[in-house]
Amino acid sequence: MKTLLADDHPLMREGVRQVLSQLEPPVDIIDAHDYPSLFAQTALHLDLDLALVDLNMPGFVGVQGIAQYRSRFPDIPLVVLSASESPHDIRSALEAGALGYIPKAASTATMLAALRQVLAGDIYVPACLGDSHAGLHSVAPADFEALQHSGLTARQLEVARLLVQGCANKAIGGMLSMSEGTVKVHIAAIFRALGVTNRTEAVLEIQRLMQKP
Repeated sequence: MKTLLADDHPLMREGVRQVLSQLEPPVDIIDAHDYPSLFAQTALHLDLDLALVDLNMPGFVGVQGIAQYRSRFPDIPLVVLSASESPHDIRSALEAGALGYIPKAASTATMLAALRQVLAGDIYVPACLGDSHAGLHSVAPADFEALQHSGLTARQLEVARLLVQGCANKAIGGMLSMSEGTVKVHIAAIFRALGVTNRTEAVLEIQRLMQKP
């Protein structure tokens, strides 16, 4: 499988290479370090199976480069890999033609699952976007009825829902129109109500409560 990996940070490319090595069939990786080299390498390798592209690289600002790439090479599946978890950036990239959007903070398992989903012909949307296509591990609002007796307020339940979906504090704040500081206050209250001390314990406890009959 031939993949073009475009990122202006060599260390990031090396890390992603390690992740891609776990895909089947074996991946033949072609590097690009900015948008001009991305376009040039794609023109030389029109048989690409996938382009994995950083959102912000020299040559274009934001989704302009994604839109330009999709215009030039509409038949090559493109997935954005970005440090940004902004819902606006995610929506803009998908609207520009990206078939997936993977935050750089995502786990190896999430990245692999997302890439397999795109390669299978589907579209991957990270859970922190919070819409009806909210990624691989979204949780239905009805599932949170079991938490209504945990002492959480309605607002804290909304934060808990996004917490379980793996959203970072900044992304939660963007989705719920609150500051990152306010998100931290709500998360601290959730920890106290659930009797836990960190995000992992909170997610496990929320999942346990939702599974209770």
